[in-house]
Amino acid sequence: MKAIFHTDKKWGIGKQNDLMFSLPQDMKFFRETTKGKTVVMGLNTLKSFPNGKPLKNRTNIVLSPEDVCEDVITVHNLDELFTELQKYEEDEVFVIGGASVYKTLIPYCTEVLVTKVDADGGAEVFVPNLDEDKNFVLVSESEPQEDNGYVIRFCTYQNNSLKHWNI
Repeated sequence: MKAIFHTDKKWGIGKQNDLMFSLPQDMKFFRETTKGKTVVMGLNTLKSFPNGKPLKNRTNIVLSPEDVCEDVITVHNLDELFTELQKYEEDEVFVIGGASVYKTLIPYCTEVLVTKVDADGGAEVFVPNLDEDKNFVLVSESEPQEDNGYVIRFCTYQNNSLKHWNI
């Protein structure tokens, strides 16, 4: 399992249940990376999508105490999630938000794909700073590039202290 997100300089990921930046290159990277794969999210992330509809061309799993719409697979707790994930290739599962889901599941992710934005987005929600987490190592980082007026870098972190979820 992997996680994917973009973050500002303070490891913020969003405000008002939305992204902080409009980044076409980052959105293209997200689409190309997750298309045809399985995505895991919380209910607020699902609600943040256009019309609250799941992402097309992906298997959408929503971790929520309440049942969601029929277009997604709803799991109510981590045990149900990990049981459901047995049906999918581990490397083809991506955690896509929000903050509490990232905090819970990042320790179970082999890799975290982070688009770093060299700006302060005024975030209201944050993820753990992987640069300060001894369990994660930055294994690749792109050259800085401009995306819609912002400088971004595509980074990959490897988890060297993976928590196992296979049941």
